[in-house]
Formats: sequence, structure tokens, C-alpha cells
Amino acid sequence: MLEDQATLLLLIRHGETEWNRSARIQGHTDIALNARGQAQAEAVAEALGDTEIHAVYASDLLRARGTAMPIADRRGLALRTDAGLRERAFGSFEGRTFAQLQEIYPQECERWRRRDPGFAAPGGESLETFYRRVTSTVLRIAAAHPGQTLVIVTHGGALDCLHRCATGQSLDAPRTWELRNAAINRVLVAEDRMSLVGWNDGGHLDSGLDETGA
Repeated sequence: MLEDQATLLLLIRHGETEWNRSARIQGHTDIALNARGQAQAEAVAEALGDTEIHAVYASDLLRARGTAMPIADRRGLALRTDAGLRERAFGSFEGRTFAQLQEIYPQECERWRRRDPGFAAPGGESLETFYRRVTSTVLRIAAAHPGQTLVIVTHGGALDCLHRCATGQSLDAPRTWELRNAAINRVLVAEDRMSLVGWNDGGHLDSGLDETGA
């Protein structure tokens, strides 16, 4: 693929929710943005104000759609949602904190902590399955927009997978990068391959809007 056909992805984690603040596992549970998350959504839309954007995509969950909508609205673009961009499904883990889960599922939590690629919470999704879902969805979206710049609003776990895909790191390698709510992360896609351009651009959040939850 020629360089001018490469697709630039502006990858954004959704803004803060009350479950972020209380460190509760969200997964597929549909939690809306809190007031800080709404302010973060407006801040990232403002930060991208001078950037040419051809399409805006988001996970179909409320927290992602709520973060993406101000970006799309400022440009008169339709917001396109895709369930393939959802956070990892955590089944019976959802709604609980890690401390609570350690009391109920100590062995499962140890496998999760070690980033066991084959581990899935009861009723949830394994890391391997999640990684394949997210990366294939993003590559499919990018292939539909050669040479364009896209915004994709998704979730922390999804961004972790995309960072690993773009840098060639294994699923069980320790994470050494941040996943801030409403920060801007840049990845280039060419010939169905991702490469990292920039990560964790959060200058627009440095006036007290940065997240406090995971």
C-alpha cells in the first residue's frame, strides 16, 4: 500500500464514569459518563478542533458514545458505532472491585493478574478472544478509509490490545504505558499492519480534568 493510502487512527479512551472512580469492573455493563467524563469529552473535542477528521467511530456502549458525540457534532459527522469496539466482557466480575473479586475468585484473579491469555472470567471473554475481536474490528474499519484520518473512541482494555498490536508486544507482557481517560493516541495502519505514532497525548486534560479511576 502506498504511504498516502495509510489510515491515521486517533484512538481515544472514553471519559470517566462513576464506576471508574470507584474502581469497579465495567466490561459490557452500560455505564454513562459522569460530570467529569462529560467535561473530558468536550475537552478532547476542543483539542481536535483543527484536525481534519473524515469519520468518527465508537463502541456502542454509552460511555464511548458520549465521549465521541461532541467530536462528531462539531464536524456535522454521523457517529458510527460498532460492538466490536466494546470493552472485554468480564461476565460475573462486572460491577465488583478487584479487592472484592479476590475474596470470591482468588485463583481466577491470580490468572487475570498474570495476564493469562486463555483466562476468561465466568461468563466472560478470554484475553486472546478479546484481542482478536478488537484488532480485527479496527483493521476492518481502517481498511474502509484508506488515506483518511479517523477518530475511534473505545475502552482501556481495547487500547491496551491496540498498543500491543502496534508495538509487537505479547499479551502477557507487563503494561508500561498509560491508558488515560480521554487522552489521544495515534496509530497508523498500512497494509493491515499497525504502527505507533504517538501515545497518551493528554495536554487538554492537564487543567484538572484528568481521570482518577482505572
